[in-house]
Amino acid sequence: MSEMDDLAAFAVLVEAGSFTLAAQQLGCSKGQLSKRISQLEAQFSVVLLQRTTRRLSLTAAGAALLPQAQAQALVVQVERARQALARLKDDMAGPVRMTVPVSLGETFFDGLLLEFSSQYPEVQIELDLSNNYRDLSRDGYDLAVRSEVANDQRLVARPLLAWHEMTCASPAYLEQYGEPLTPQALADHCCLLNSHYSGREEWLYHQQHELLRVRVSGPFASNHYNLLKKAALAGAGIARLPSYLLPAELADGRLRWLLRDYQTRSMPMYLVHPYQGGLPKRTQVLSDYLIGWFKRSGEALDRL
Repeated sequence: MSEMDDLAAFAVLVEAGSFTLAAQQLGCSKGQLSKRISQLEAQFSVVLLQRTTRRLSLTAAGAALLPQAQAQALVVQVERARQALARLKDDMAGPVRMTVPVSLGETFFDGLLLEFSSQYPEVQIELDLSNNYRDLSRDGYDLAVRSEVANDQRLVARPLLAWHEMTCASPAYLEQYGEPLTPQALADHCCLLNSHYSGREEWLYHQQHELLRVRVSGPFASNHYNLLKKAALAGAGIARLPSYLLPAELADGRLRWLLRDYQTRSMPMYLVHPYQGGLPKRTQVLSDYLIGWFKRSGEALDRL
């Protein structure tokens, strides 16, 4: 009510038709609203309203004053909207610190964040690419992408994407060495191994409740998914890569998805933030944007 003058309050009251409804709209008590109307009547030395238990009706003086009151109410509404937008802009301006796994960040976040920044240039994104665990509260991060969150009660998690490993190779490699039609055939191929996993020489597949374990080998291993993808693109062998790395390469034919009838491990990933009463607007907007972007990306992959 401090921003609403008496004339504007009068216009709202006439529109609402009752002190109860008008007070609710104005965010004040009926007593405060009645006092404002009394002040307005005292100012002009007139009676503006005939008040009964059932209804309010305008006096001649009230009808004469109403157009001016309505105009003033519109001015007040415009000013309130301006102030609300200013507060929103102030809340949007500032940094958002975010930490994500290296391969995910290298794959998506360059183009994604450029797209976001073109829409919200006042938000300053500080992106940390690391596979190491970051304590968000202690290290001052606003958002993170995690694969495991169940045991951390300090975090609020939202599903971001679910990826699975895809077996793939370049057309050049397949033309030279042939395409494996079953997991067992991988034993006769050059396979690109992920040295991050202790069991990197054993690849698992499922088909109709049957678990298949295949021993594989090859000339190259790395703990970096993007290096394994580059090796596969160069024709060095067959790789198992996260589905989120591959939409462009599968769509344009630079890599081919092998053994599609066999299931591989699936891994959910979450967008998390420290538990707190409410997120800054800029953090909430970025969070919602990422959720929507990855949903669209997953739908595009499903169409391949």
